[in-house]
Amino acid sequence: MTSAGPANDPCCDDAGAAVPRTAPAGPRMWTVDEHLADVLAHVAPLSPVELPLLDAQGCRLDEDVTAEVDLPPFDNSSMDGYAVRTADTARATDTYPSVLTVVGDIAAGAGELPKVGPGQTARIMTGAPVPPGAEAVAPVEWTDGGTGTGRAADTMTAAVADEEVRVLRPVAEGAHIRRRGSDVTAGQGVLAAGTVLGPTQLGLLAAIGRGTVRVRPRPRVVVLSTGSELVQPGETAGPGRIHDSNSFTLTAAAREAGAVAVRFGGVPDDAAVLRGVLEDQLGHADLIVTSGGVSVGAYDVVKEVFESYGGVDFRRLRMQPGKPQGFGRIGEGRGVPLLALPGNPVSAYISFELFVRPVIRTMLGEPDIHRPVVRARCTAALRSPAGRRQFLRGRYSAAAGTVTPVGGEGSHLVGALAQADCLITVPEDTTSTEAGADVAVVLLTE
Repeated sequence: MTSAGPANDPCCDDAGAAVPRTAPAGPRMWTVDEHLADVLAHVAPLSPVELPLLDAQGCRLDEDVTAEVDLPPFDNSSMDGYAVRTADTARATDTYPSVLTVVGDIAAGAGELPKVGPGQTARIMTGAPVPPGAEAVAPVEWTDGGTGTGRAADTMTAAVADEEVRVLRPVAEGAHIRRRGSDVTAGQGVLAAGTVLGPTQLGLLAAIGRGTVRVRPRPRVVVLSTGSELVQPGETAGPGRIHDSNSFTLTAAAREAGAVAVRFGGVPDDAAVLRGVLEDQLGHADLIVTSGGVSVGAYDVVKEVFESYGGVDFRRLRMQPGKPQGFGRIGEGRGVPLLALPGNPVSAYISFELFVRPVIRTMLGEPDIHRPVVRARCTAALRSPAGRRQFLRGRYSAAAGTVTPVGGEGSHLVGALAQADCLITVPEDTTSTEAGADVAVVLLTE
């Protein structure tokens, strides 16, 4: 991440205000929109795959799902009780209960069922199939539980000594029976293509007997933060060392966007080490995201390694923060897309939101790949360098229709970044705005 500091940028101060001099001639400056359009032109939704149900969680369906069975698949009891004929309980009261002969027990999963005839009943458990001849279920609380005492019982008994049970009230036809197909019928469409699979959708698929499902897979994103100055959290940072935060921020952001992300933090400024990590991960990644090493510092081995693969372009963008960016593909064939982000924490995160998140959402096949943008009144005056689109951190109030800047312009201010829930956008042709001005706000929490 040695390239992230402003000393490595001869044209601007990426951590603050514009440098008051004319930038030297050099490679073209890309706009934010040009860079994003070029990136998105080189990525596409991942090909559908058939996955086991739990592996498909969070994925978007790539097929319409039709039930091949009824749910429930058979009439079953919704209560512990007794399967009865309604005529046998029509006159039942506490004083004059209906006395029925118990002809058997039916547990959940039972196969062979007793037939219930006139004056008969069968003990039945919740979820057990309703036997032939029965028209309703009398909850055990409506009976004496087979005790022969004429008093209602709170629970089912394991056996009935006199093989009789007293039902203490009438039971209506169909009472406490869950009818076959009352939830889903065979041939019914239950989930449409494009549905995101959460816990309840996966439960439905399991209930209708589907063991696998065809989905757009979640992209596998490899996140690398580079820089010999980086120390892992939990370790002591000595002189000139800092704790690696970018790999955690970017990995969490990738997961929040819907990817399966793995983190490699603190890759040193060593070309052989970086190349080794890349070679090890290329076969497992759909996207590689790095932070640090994209400017013009003497120790920026990231550019050296990526350029050795060919097909990676390092650019300067008309934005603040985050001017230096890299994009391309590395590896065999068409290669794996790679986005190289600046090393300053705020620059890295804003670059992720603007460029990486849309790539992940595109790979997922999402219909809307961008964060929502609203208009709001800014509570403070703003300044911005000419010719650059500035992204300031802010707090948005939907109720008041206002946005308030959080922290300063520096791209190292992680404390302020953690308090922000939006980005305030100042266009390239605007150098200042008054308090109360209408501004564009990118919402980061929706």
